[in-house]
Amino acid sequence: QVQLVESGGRLVQTGDSLRLSCAASGRSFSSYAMGWFRQAPGKEREFAAGISSSGGSSYYADSVKGRFTISRDNAKNTVYLQMNSLKPEDTAVYYCAARPIAPVTLPTRYPYWGQGTQVTVSS
Repeated sequence: QVQLVESGGRLVQTGDSLRLSCAASGRSFSSYAMGWFRQAPGKEREFAAGISSSGGSSYYADSVKGRFTISRDNAKNTVYLQMNSLKPEDTAVYYCAARPIAPVTLPTRYPYWGQGTQVTVSS
Protein backbone atom coordinates (compact mmCIF):
# COMPACT_ATOMS: atom_id res chain seq x y z
CA GLN A 1 0.00 0.00 0.00
CA VAL A 2 1.13 3.59 -0.62
CA GLN A 3 -0.08 6.94 0.71
CA LEU A 4 0.15 10.01 -1.51
CA VAL A 5 0.25 13.72 -0.65
CA GLU A 6 0.24 16.40 -3.36
CA SER A 7 1.56 19.91 -2.95
CA GLY A 8 2.46 22.96 -5.01
CA GLY A 9 -0.89 24.10 -6.33
CA ARG A 10 -1.71 27.82 -6.22
CA LEU A 11 -3.08 30.76 -8.17
CA VAL A 12 -0.97 31.74 -11.19
CA GLN A 13 -1.27 33.90 -14.30
CA THR A 14 -1.67 32.73 -17.88
CA GLY A 15 1.72 31.75 -19.25
CA ASP A 16 3.26 31.05 -15.85
CA SER A 17 4.95 27.84 -14.78
CA LEU A 18 4.27 25.69 -11.76
CA ARG A 19 5.68 22.44 -10.38
CA LEU A 20 3.49 20.03 -8.46
CA SER A 21 4.94 17.40 -6.17
CA CYS A 22 3.49 14.16 -4.91
CA ALA A 23 5.22 12.55 -1.94
CA ALA A 24 4.63 8.88 -1.36
CA SER A 25 4.98 6.91 1.82
CA GLY A 26 4.87 3.20 2.24
CA ARG A 27 6.90 0.48 0.75
CA SER A 28 8.01 -0.21 -2.78
CA PHE A 29 7.29 3.19 -4.34
CA SER A 30 9.63 2.28 -7.16
CA SER A 31 7.36 -0.62 -8.14
CA TYR A 32 4.39 1.66 -8.85
CA ALA A 33 3.53 3.47 -12.03
CA MET A 34 2.31 6.99 -11.30
CA GLY A 35 -0.25 9.22 -12.91
CA TRP A 36 -1.35 12.83 -12.66
CA PHE A 37 -5.04 13.48 -13.18
CA ARG A 38 -7.08 16.65 -13.00
CA GLN A 39 -10.69 17.51 -12.40
CA ALA A 40 -12.27 20.84 -13.24
CA PRO A 41 -15.60 21.92 -11.71
CA GLY A 42 -18.49 20.08 -13.30
CA LYS A 43 -16.21 17.81 -15.33
CA GLU A 44 -14.98 14.25 -15.02
CA ARG A 45 -11.54 13.45 -13.75
CA GLU A 46 -9.14 13.21 -16.68
CA PHE A 47 -5.70 11.83 -17.28
CA ALA A 48 -2.94 14.41 -17.68
CA ALA A 49 0.33 12.47 -17.52
CA GLY A 50 1.75 9.10 -16.49
CA ILE A 51 5.16 7.63 -15.84
CA SER A 52 6.43 4.09 -15.58
CA SER A 53 7.81 2.69 -12.34
CA SER A 54 11.40 3.14 -13.49
CA GLY A 55 10.78 6.57 -14.96
CA GLY A 56 11.91 5.37 -18.35
CA SER A 57 8.59 5.96 -20.10
CA SER A 58 6.14 8.82 -19.86
CA TYR A 59 2.76 9.55 -21.43
CA TYR A 60 0.70 12.69 -21.86
CA ALA A 61 -2.78 13.78 -22.76
CA ASP A 62 -2.89 15.72 -26.01
CA SER A 63 -4.11 18.78 -24.12
CA VAL A 64 -0.87 19.04 -22.11
CA LYS A 65 1.71 17.51 -24.45
CA GLY A 66 4.62 19.83 -24.99
CA ARG A 67 3.74 21.96 -21.95
CA PHE A 68 3.75 19.49 -19.02
CA THR A 69 6.53 17.13 -17.97
CA ILE A 70 6.16 14.29 -15.50
CA SER A 71 9.20 12.96 -13.67
CA ARG A 72 10.00 10.94 -10.59
CA ASP A 73 12.77 10.52 -8.06
CA ASN A 74 12.52 7.05 -6.61
CA ALA A 75 15.20 7.81 -4.03
CA LYS A 76 12.94 10.56 -2.65
CA ASN A 77 9.65 8.69 -3.20
CA THR A 78 8.36 11.68 -5.13
CA VAL A 79 6.74 12.29 -8.50
CA TYR A 80 6.60 15.73 -10.09
CA LEU A 81 4.52 17.52 -12.69
CA GLN A 82 6.23 20.50 -14.26
CA MET A 83 3.60 22.69 -15.93
CA ASN A 84 4.66 25.44 -18.34
CA SER A 85 2.71 27.90 -20.45
CA LEU A 86 -0.32 27.50 -18.23
CA LYS A 87 -3.73 28.37 -19.60
CA PRO A 88 -7.04 29.13 -17.86
CA GLU A 89 -8.35 25.77 -19.08
CA ASP A 90 -5.67 24.07 -16.95
CA THR A 91 -7.56 25.23 -13.86
CA ALA A 92 -8.48 22.13 -11.86
CA VAL A 93 -7.77 20.07 -8.80
CA TYR A 94 -4.74 17.96 -9.61
CA TYR A 95 -4.41 14.47 -8.18
CA CYS A 96 -1.59 11.99 -8.23
CA ALA A 97 -2.34 8.29 -8.29
CA ALA A 98 -0.43 5.02 -8.13
CA ARG A 99 -0.96 1.60 -9.61
CA PRO A 100 1.20 -1.47 -10.08
CA ILE A 101 3.16 -2.09 -13.25
CA ALA A 102 2.31 0.45 -15.95
CA PRO A 103 0.48 3.78 -16.17
CA VAL A 104 -2.90 3.85 -17.87
CA THR A 105 -5.31 6.65 -18.66
CA LEU A 106 -8.39 5.33 -16.84
CA PRO A 107 -8.66 6.70 -13.31
CA THR A 108 -10.64 3.65 -12.17
CA ARG A 109 -7.52 1.53 -12.72
CA TYR A 110 -5.62 3.34 -9.97
CA PRO A 111 -6.17 2.04 -6.44
CA TYR A 112 -4.22 4.76 -4.61
CA TRP A 113 -4.95 8.48 -4.69
CA GLY A 114 -3.84 11.66 -3.01
CA GLN A 115 -6.20 14.33 -1.71
CA GLY A 116 -5.52 16.75 -4.56
CA THR A 117 -4.05 20.23 -4.91
CA GLN A 118 -5.82 23.21 -6.50
CA VAL A 119 -4.31 24.93 -9.51
CA THR A 120 -6.00 28.11 -10.69
CA VAL A 121 -4.84 29.94 -13.79
CA SER A 122 -6.20 33.43 -14.16
CA SER A 123 -6.41 35.34 -17.39
